[in-house]
Order: sequence, then structure tokens, then C-alpha cells
Amino acid sequence: MSDRTFRPAVVQGVLERITYANEDNGYTVAKVDTGNGAHDLLTVVGALAGVQPGEALRMQGRWGSHPQYGRQFQVENYTTVLPATVQGIRRYLGSGLIKGIGPKMAERIVGHFGTDALDVIEDDPQRLVEVPGLGPKRTRLIADAWEEQKAIKEVMVFLQGVEVTTSLAVRIYKKYGDASINVVQKEPYRLASDVWGIGFKTADTIAQAVGIPHDSPQRVMAGIQFTLSESTGDGHCYLPEERLISAAVKILGVEAGLVIECLQELVATEGVVRETLPGPQDETVRAVYLVPMHRAEIGLASGLRSLLEAPGDRLASFTDVDWDVALGWLRERTRVDLADAQREAVRTALTRKVCVLTGGPGCGKSFTVASVVTLAAAKRAKIILAAPTGRAAKRLTELTGVDASTVHRLLELRPGGDAAYDRDNPLDCDLLVVDEASMLDLVLANKLVKAVPPGAHLLFVGDVDQLPSVGAGQVLRDLLDDGSPVPSVRLTHVFRQAQQSGVVTNAHRVNTGEQPEFQGMTDFFLFPCDDAEQAAERAVDVVARRIPRRFGLDPRRDVQVLTPMKGGPAGSAQLNTALQAAVTPPGEGVPERRFGGRVFRVGDKVTQIRNNYEKGANGVFNGTLGVVTGIDAVAQEVAVRTDEDEEVAYDFAELDELAHAYAVTVHRSQGSEYPCVVIPVTTSAWMMLQRNLLYTAITRAKKLVVLVGSRRALAQAVRNASSGHRYTALAHRLGNW
Repeated sequence: MSDRTFRPAVVQGVLERITYANEDNGYTVAKVDTGNGAHDLLTVVGALAGVQPGEALRMQGRWGSHPQYGRQFQVENYTTVLPATVQGIRRYLGSGLIKGIGPKMAERIVGHFGTDALDVIEDDPQRLVEVPGLGPKRTRLIADAWEEQKAIKEVMVFLQGVEVTTSLAVRIYKKYGDASINVVQKEPYRLASDVWGIGFKTADTIAQAVGIPHDSPQRVMAGIQFTLSESTGDGHCYLPEERLISAAVKILGVEAGLVIECLQELVATEGVVRETLPGPQDETVRAVYLVPMHRAEIGLASGLRSLLEAPGDRLASFTDVDWDVALGWLRERTRVDLADAQREAVRTALTRKVCVLTGGPGCGKSFTVASVVTLAAAKRAKIILAAPTGRAAKRLTELTGVDASTVHRLLELRPGGDAAYDRDNPLDCDLLVVDEASMLDLVLANKLVKAVPPGAHLLFVGDVDQLPSVGAGQVLRDLLDDGSPVPSVRLTHVFRQAQQSGVVTNAHRVNTGEQPEFQGMTDFFLFPCDDAEQAAERAVDVVARRIPRRFGLDPRRDVQVLTPMKGGPAGSAQLNTALQAAVTPPGEGVPERRFGGRVFRVGDKVTQIRNNYEKGANGVFNGTLGVVTGIDAVAQEVAVRTDEDEEVAYDFAELDELAHAYAVTVHRSQGSEYPCVVIPVTTSAWMMLQRNLLYTAITRAKKLVVLVGSRRALAQAVRNASSGHRYTALAHRLGNW
């Protein structure tokens, strides 16, 4: 970093701005005003995770010199200090650090109390009502914010030694309050399950710092559960015991015997569930589940069986209907004649209590669903439509004329994940249609099936050839298994109008292992580029300039970049940085807020990256897209309008729940449609180049697909039919009930 270093020194100053921050390791480059005037700012570098502009810092470190950037101070550790001058106090209070105080209010407070301002807030905050414009309500807000800041700072000071970021310190404090330090010291592994953003590795680092032994049973059992939890992120509902032990040994760095011993203890205390299941070639496998996964798998299989075998029928009028007459009436109403497979799907959905409709783009799934809804409505049935994402729900509403909602909103999921509707309080419906069912993971599907009343009909609609759900399981695929009792219809005929679309044609070509065609296409293009970094630059140019210029599409609203993976030169992380700079650059009057290594600006396209049941009217969920519409430095909030047209406020400390969404991984795009998608396909993502991933990306586009990358990478993606094995026993449970 430097070509020469100097002896230890202490520097004190006010943080003016952050020019770079790495959110993974806390490394920060910042400018500090040491009192020599704003034109003589000092560059400081080092682990300054969590510092904010306006804070006064006392930094210990060494002077150094960078060959490119010149003289700078390398921070080894720091503390925050309160300013003592009127000017320093005004700047400190006006920096946005204390919720409820902005620059104008800081001016009034300091103007009234002078250098005593901070002492008044600390010791006698009710006196703030003396300040013009400050009433009792806002005074209480400021006093509470000050106390919370102090408490969080104490937790932060304690956690600084184990490199825990500010945002996590805030979450720890909000979860445990005054008990925070006690929990961290005595039960650090609780953090991994209780506090979002803290995984086993962070909890393990903290545990070692507070003296918990490497071979402690507490640590090993937490590590086993972490290994199972990590596997759900790869789609697995369980792990074979041998694979679990091997993975846990690798993660924990302990002997296999200790892992086996602690696993036995977890089974005995019902911390995990172990069950013998049929495996390949007539062998058996000892499967180990997290308790919620085991309950969800058994519950879903049982719930589907119960619906199939329910004695009553809420759509009994279709049991003996004259289908020629019914379909003739439908034809007259819609002026469209259904194909044979579509007729079969309509009949099955209205006469069988659980049914699956699958098929690729252009095969008439949407019109078939609309036909089912039209016929059910003609019999005055109570119809509910749902989809896993807001965009898919909107599309379903437009298609059928019946209001659709997300599955989360339909069930009214609450903090902790419990649903307002379940077996004891079912939905009031005769027909429930769930679109984009390939996205349903095991846990959500179980909650949904529980809420369907006995005798009602449940229709799952989705494309089984797309990627399976982001969460654990492969529900749609398992429902279509040969041994499944759930009836299904697959639409395969591509209609003539759809055949004219290069997007539809090439989606089917890719799905059958053929290379896409580009010659003569007006809606499907390839920009060849072998180097991944050059492909990334080309993708940004295509999104920000070429597509808007040629097709008139808005780069934020109409164009979505879909990448095979997050990392790498053409991954979503680096592309988001480049696309933000091109599409929503900094500018005079454009509000922004830095959080870790990211900067959020008004106009930014963002996505929620965790389920948060406490946000919005009924929670905001992983994958929800939105646009930043406002940043309030006084209230310390960022406003986001989601794709469900809901305005949601994020506290500055909650911004780690948001990520930029100019580019997202293909997995994150499931259930959404965009006028145009741009897909970087490079050899740097070699391990992720799979046929169903490319197929899913292409089918997200309504009008236009642009591939950017190498022909070799494209050929590999089409050739690689492996979709990755997932450990799930749902098909077995359905077929052997």
C-alpha cells in the first residue's frame, strides 16, 4: 500500500466524506478535516467500518506515502470523540447521525445552547423544547435516538476487536437490547440463528474471541446445524449423513469422531431429524434434516394428499358438465379455439382437486389459465389468483381480469414466518391458481397448501424446465414425478404467432439442446466478445446507450441484466457498480447515502435480499424489486417504491437488506418478466453455464434478448444439461403415502 512508513502517531479530526469502503473487510478510504480548513483534507485509510461523515475521530496509526495518491494516514485503531467547539457540535449534530436532527435543526439547537448542546441532550433532553420548532414528540425522538446511539456504540466498541460491522452491531442491539454484550460473551452461536446477516463463521469468530474452545460441543453442534442450513441455500432439503459429517469436519476443522458424537446428541435432543430413505440402486440413505425442513416436507405431502382425497367438492357443478357445450360457450366468448392439450388442462383443473399445468413459452399456458378462470367465474366460483412475485401477480391480473396477489400477501405472513391463513383458518375460495410455481420452495408451498380449504381446487402453473426455486426443494418437479398422484398436463405445441418470435423460438431451441439462431432475427442478438471484462463493458454500453437509442426502451424500467453468477468481472456485483455509474450517476441535487461499499441514490433500481415480515403492509420478501424514491437525512430513512406499488421506508441501518438490481442473477429473476433482458455469457462463469439457467434467462424477456459474450461459453451453456441434483424426498412421500 505504501513505499515507506513512519513512526506511530495520533490524529484527531472530523470525517468529511468516504471515498471508498469495502463492505466485506471494512477497509475504508476517507477524507478527514483536521482543522486546517476544508481545502486541506487528510486522506486516511484502514479498517474504519461503520464510521459516518460528521463523526469526530481519534485515530492511532502511522503516516505513510502511497506512490500514486501521496501522503496519507494509515489507521490501526480509532475511537469516536464528541466535539467541544460550537462549530464542531453544529457539524456533528447536523451530519445526520442523530435521527430527527438535520442541519437546520442543529443550527437552532447550537444557537440556543451553544457548547452546552450535547450536555443538554445527554443529561436534560426535555429542555430541547426550548428550541423554536421542537415540540415534545420530536424531543422524545431525539432523546431516544441519542440513547440508542450510545448503547450501539458500546456494543460496537466491544465488537470492534472481532471485526463486526456497524450494521451487525445495530442488529445485535435491536435484537437483545441491554443484554447484547452478555449474549455475545456467553452464547455467541445464538447470533447465527437469531440475527440476520450473522452466519456461523461470524459467530464462530466472535466465539473464539470470547474464549469458547475450538472443540467445544456447543461449537460443533452449531457447526452441524450451520452446514445443514447452508445446504438449503443450494436447494437441498436434507443431507445424507456421510456428506453432512464430511462437510462439517471441513468447516469446523475437528475430528470426524467429535462431529459424529455431537450429531448423535443433536438427534437425541431433537435438534435435527435423522430418517432412513430410499436411495439410488435400491440402496438406502440416512438423511439428516433441520427440523423445519422435515416438518415442511411431511406437511406438504400430507396436505396435498388430503386435498386430493377430500370428500366434498367446491366445484361439483363441473363433475357432470357437458364439456362440448362448455368449451363451445368459451370459444364463442373468446373467439379462440383451444388445442386438445389445453382442453384437457381446463377439464382437469376444474374436475380434479389438485392439478399441475406446465409448458414452455408460446405454448398457451396463459390462455389456458384464463379459460379455467372464465369457466369457474361463469359458475360464480370464488377464485383466488397468486404468484410468488409482485411482477408475476400483476401479469396474472392483466391476463385474467381478476386481482392477483403475491403468495406472501395472500397468506399474510407475520414476523417469524407464521401465516394468518392455515388449516384452522383457511382461505375462502373454491379455486386457487398459483402461477410461476417453479419458484415455490418447500417451506412456502407447505404454508400455501395448508391454507387451501377442503374441497377447493388448487392449480399449479409453471415451466418445469426453468431453474428450480431459490429456496430448498424442487416442488414443481416433484409434483410431476412419475410416481406422483397429482394429475398434470404438459403443453408442447408452440402456436403460430409465437413461432414468429425469436425469443420464443430460441428459448425452445436452447431447451432441446440446440444453439440459438441469430441470422435474420429482429428481437434476438449476440454481441461476440471473448474477454469477460470487455463483455462487461459492452453490456453496460448496450444497456445504457444502444438499446435506448435503437428501441426506445428505458434502461432502468425496461431493461434487466441477468447474470449466471454474482462474482467475477461480468457478474452482477461489478456490473451493478458500472451500470449505476452509467444510468444513475452522481450529480448536483441527486440525494445519496453510502452504506458499506455501496452508494444508494434516488432513482436507483434495488432489490430486497432477505424476507422481512415486519416491513410494509404484509412484509417485504427476498427478490422484491423497487426504485429508490427518496433519501431523508433527518429521519435517516431511504424510501423505496416496490414493484407491488408500495412505498417502504428503510432505516439507514437496514440498508444491508437492499442490493442494487441493475444486474441480478438469473435465479433472482425467476417469476419476473421484462421487455428486454441482456445476458452476459462468459467463460469466467464456466461452472454456472447450464442449459436451464440460460433457458430461464431467455424466457424472462417479453420482447428482446441481447447476449453479450463468447460463442464458446454460449455453446457450453446449451450443451450442459445438468441442472444439479437436489436432496429432496417429496416425490417419495407423495408416491408412497
